[in-house]
Amino acid sequence: MLRGLFEGPAPWIILAVVILLFGATRLPALARSLGQSAKIFRTEVKDAKDEKAAESKADDASAGTTTSEATTPADGTSAK
Repeated sequence: MLRGLFEGPAPWIILAVVILLFGATRLPALARSLGQSAKIFRTEVKDAKDEKAAESKADDASAGTTTSEATTPADGTSAK
């Protein structure tokens, strides 16, 4: 479907339409804004992955502490 989109005169026509719509003076600012948005998106995705990994490590660590509670008797005395 999009295979022939970037062959022949199509890229030049698309570029001309973009320049007519946005104007040559606004294109650098538009590209800069797009780049900053992509950078922010990448850092947010990385932070979300790091946070998810930290939560899974915390869950694994908390699962290990519950085993000591299971060894105490029901009457509250310590088992020695």
